[in-house]
Amino acid sequence: MHGGSRHGSRGQGRSGPRSAGARGTGSRDAGPRSAGSRDGQAKAPARPPAPLPDADRLTRLLEPVVHALGLDLEGIRVSAAGRRRLLRVTVDADGGVSLDVIATASRELSARLDGAVEMGELPYTLEVSSPGIDRPLTEPRHWRRAVGRLVVAPLSADNGHQAGNGAVSAEGRITGVTERGVTLDCDGALREYAYAELGPGRVQVEFGHLEPGDDEVTDELDDEPSDEDQAEED
Repeated sequence: MHGGSRHGSRGQGRSGPRSAGARGTGSRDAGPRSAGSRDGQAKAPARPPAPLPDADRLTRLLEPVVHALGLDLEGIRVSAAGRRRLLRVTVDADGGVSLDVIATASRELSARLDGAVEMGELPYTLEVSSPGIDRPLTEPRHWRRAVGRLVVAPLSADNGHQAGNGAVSAEGRITGVTERGVTLDCDGALREYAYAELGPGRVQVEFGHLEPGDDEVTDELDDEPSDEDQAEED
């Protein structure tokens, strides 16, 4: 994959000087630490965890790459996974995205990240995926891509019906979408709602109503060779 030099330098840091030298020899196995703990001397404070990369900076970095592929960037999330970071990028398009498109996006995003500093020095895994069925409908394009699906959304009391849990909501099948709002088939009655009237919509699961694009498509790229790959190279 892209970024061979970057991966190599990070891999060396983890398996060579960084783990075995600085951490293993310098702070765990050295004599002064053992003697100090017996004499009651205070131990050196543990290093605070490195801050997570900024999602807004990553959005500005990666959004042009996603748009160049004809996709929409639906979300970026960074989380800690042990000594590494997990970067989740969600993309979508009219008609959904195929596994080939996801793979292409993974390569292009990985290349952009390899030439940038936004992810910092810690190793990370890049995961690129399409939205799952539980993605809330918050933008006109989300509603457009859910035409034909049964949805429920909160809205003002004078426009909805009283749901069983006491919340005011509208529920129906999306039959049409415009720049101003959506049309729902609510038990045979067509009702129009402006986007300003609708809260986040949720697609309802219908058994026997599976359509292409319902299953989330995911591809992961690691920023370093795995232990098995390293062993094979050695």
